Amino acid sequence: MIFMLALGAAVWHSCKKDDPAPGDTGTDLRSIAYDPKPYTVIKPDHFPQVPIPADNPITVDGVQLGRRLFYDPILSGDSTQSCASCHLPQGSFTDNLAVSVGIDGIAGRRSAMSLLNIAYATNGLFWDGRSPSLEDQALRPVEDPIEMHNTWTNVVAKLKVHPTYPALFRKAFGINNTNEMTKELAAKAMAQFERILISSGTSRFDRYLQGEKDILDDDELDGKLMFFEEGGSVGLPDAQCFHCHGGLTLTGNQYFNNGLTEAATLEDFPDKGRGGFNGKATDNGKFRSPTLRNIALTAPYMHDGRFQTLDEVIEHYSRHGKNSPNKDPLIPQVGYPIPGTSPLQYTGLNASHKKALVKFLHTLTDTTFVNNPDIQNPFF
Repeated sequence: MIFMLALGAAVWHSCKKDDPAPGDTGTDLRSIAYDPKPYTVIKPDHFPQVPIPADNPITVDGVQLGRRLFYDPILSGDSTQSCASCHLPQGSFTDNLAVSVGIDGIAGRRSAMSLLNIAYATNGLFWDGRSPSLEDQALRPVEDPIEMHNTWTNVVAKLKVHPTYPALFRKAFGINNTNEMTKELAAKAMAQFERILISSGTSRFDRYLQGEKDILDDDELDGKLMFFEEGGSVGLPDAQCFHCHGGLTLTGNQYFNNGLTEAATLEDFPDKGRGGFNGKATDNGKFRSPTLRNIALTAPYMHDGRFQTLDEVIEHYSRHGKNSPNKDPLIPQVGYPIPGTSPLQYTGLNASHKKALVKFLHTLTDTTFVNNPDIQNPFF
């Protein structure tokens, strides 16, 4: 009972934060037409349907509002940074930095993840999975003291008196008065925009999947076979990649310890990752596997940006990573099995194998996506 009373008070308080000041009647918006039209998300035919929550259907005006909010520095405390500052189209919606830097010049501790195909993320967002939905995720950077260092109360107040946004909120959500503009609606709009960030299906790998078998050369085909554990019949080693980067989006929607950090115990990880969020020691040092689509455009790599090149990434796995209690058991199994070893050990990859894997990863590049005019900055 005490818990329910506390929860009720918290909900009341959160609702009151965006309430208008006493005597503020807002601005009537009913003269602006509200005619919502469904937005058809364009996706490759071989991709699954884009999951869309029932309480946030995608509309043309919703996407356009979300796109403007995503690129608008008005969300930050000093109006210098937007969501796009850390998620740029040219980097497949990353910022190509090891760790992102907020408006006060303070560096975070993790790299900005790509938003490509983020609509298919069904098991938490951020590296540690702390956010359950795109709507929830969109709320967080604004009030993060290292990122945008603002409050939603301030943001909503600015949006209400903005010359453009009240009409855009009306068209997107059918509100009747500026006092109905809320952070929740802003987050819904940004989530709608992020759900249209879908691969074009024109990468060389996609064209191969669609029947253009001659589009990959021998090295790239060898890389594909090793990546998907299909090379045994032709004498290639297993690179163990697809277990963590599977499905058409090439992300397993799961969390792994991929051997980045030496740790004698589960408490010795400087960044506990998934375990730091859910409190499970067995998840310490685990991080969400990112998509590998457009991976050649998103350097540097890993949650802390420690590797500058794909060659360094492949070398890390070829050497089986660093030891820790919960390192994924497949990491030490990269390569050929070494007969007579007990427990069974593996060779890692030779130079030609590593070259083939890197070449295959480049076939995942989708320049049509990053150049799509529908997802670019609307202010330019």
